Amino acid sequence: MAPPQGNETGKSGTGDSLGARTRPVRGISRRAMLAGLGALGAAGTIGVAGCSRVPDAGKAGEGNLLERIRAQNTVRVGIAGEVPYGYINDQGELTGEAPEIAKVIFNRLGVENVVPVPTEFGSLIPGLRSQQFDVVSAGMYINPQRCEQVIFADPEYVMLDAFIVPKGNPKGLNNYEDIVRTGARMATGTAYAEIDYAVAAGVPRDEMLILPDQVAGLAAVEQGRADVFAGTSLTVRQVTEGSNRAESTEPFQPMVDGEPAIGAGGFAFRPSATVLRDAFNRELRKLKESGELLEIMRPFGFTEDEMTDLTAKELCAS
Repeated sequence: MAPPQGNETGKSGTGDSLGARTRPVRGISRRAMLAGLGALGAAGTIGVAGCSRVPDAGKAGEGNLLERIRAQNTVRVGIAGEVPYGYINDQGELTGEAPEIAKVIFNRLGVENVVPVPTEFGSLIPGLRSQQFDVVSAGMYINPQRCEQVIFADPEYVMLDAFIVPKGNPKGLNNYEDIVRTGARMATGTAYAEIDYAVAAGVPRDEMLILPDQVAGLAAVEQGRADVFAGTSLTVRQVTEGSNRAESTEPFQPMVDGEPAIGAGGFAFRPSATVLRDAFNRELRKLKESGELLEIMRPFGFTEDEMTDLTAKELCAS
């Protein structure tokens, strides 16, 4: 998803503010999401009850988290309802590229039950740190700001950006510079990386329409409240499928200060959960080496072009 960045008190998908590092590299409905929230309310309650004074797990010892989730045979994963990264489908089931990876890896780590805890994207890092769930499974972009708050497994994908625009793209909007050139009204998601990509191109931050998610973005464009909604290429392509009034543009590479802004998403863990993160990473690398990772992700629109050998260490250091 266009994951958000740094301080997640704002929000949203894989798109974040300065969500991606700069370095060259080679339709879910609101009703369905709300239904998932209701159906999974008990799961959310596990992590939410009494959380106003839950100690910051970044400071509390948590070396045995892997042992604990094995003993409970359950891991709680934070998701943000963004297709194709992590969401509840129309049947009320947890799915998306990240949850499907989580199911495979945690099963191999001896944990059978992967329980979703739906929240807004901007609440993922605060929710993780306050122990509402054990891991963020939402395709979150890895960037230095977030790396100050959580630790990441290596990324499972890299992603380009794209726009939702009215049918026919009447303003000819194909990148952030076009938004500046035409004075188009831009919308994007809370805490999306796309916010800072646009600011870097010259779009005034205070003139952007910040919305909860890509579904709201599609509605804004269809209703004429925005000329363009910026998100990741897979997100906008999938949310516009079937729309009679809007379409997605071709994917493009965002630039920041003359360098490609690399959007690479991965799983996030509390800073003290290094044992769990390292065990997860080992299994993720096996999936990459065998080619199984792409097969897990392919049903959600991912191709060989989105696979990456970048590491979290590289992305955090940029």
